[in-house]
Amino acid sequence: MEFPSKLIENAVGELSKLPGVGKKTALRLALHLLKAEADSTASLAEALAKMRFEIRYCDTCHNISDTPECAICANHLRDQSTVCVVSDIRDVIAIENTAQYQGMYHVLGGVISPIEGIGPSDLTIDSLVERVTKEGSEIKEVILAISPTMEGDTTAFYLSRKLRDLPEINVSTIARGIPMGGELEYADEITLGRSIVERQRQAR
Repeated sequence: MEFPSKLIENAVGELSKLPGVGKKTALRLALHLLKAEADSTASLAEALAKMRFEIRYCDTCHNISDTPECAICANHLRDQSTVCVVSDIRDVIAIENTAQYQGMYHVLGGVISPIEGIGPSDLTIDSLVERVTKEGSEIKEVILAISPTMEGDTTAFYLSRKLRDLPEINVSTIARGIPMGGELEYADEITLGRSIVERQRQAR
């Protein structure tokens, strides 16, 4: 693809690195930004830069946050006795959109995948165990809401083994309203909400 300007070419090159954005779409976006009001383009650039460099992760659950403690962990009206374990921040958003769950969360930051070189130590599993066993913890149930893929099931099995020796903790999984191999973030809100409500206790 030939470009009339090196600056446009550079912008298209960066935009096309975004997931699902090809060269043609990137060019369309670049030309749109070029024609837009200068303040509008500057505001977009500033928002993206602030997001990248100023956003942080919650010290407790590892969800994205603007402060050391995210809004969910800081909300004392939520059920402190349940923790929903998810692999990704997008899963928190998906579950929250169902309005069926009012407990806490724990974001693993991925799933165990030997093929990709991701092991338990690369996830926030130790942080979860520490959180559950911490003196004064109110946690009574850990819900494993991990996408039912091979890697997801491996991760859920590992977590179940890790938590099974804690008699005061019930470990449950979301009901199989989510198809095998499916991703939580793509499930419709009704199905995902029902899966949370009808979760099943894990055998020890």
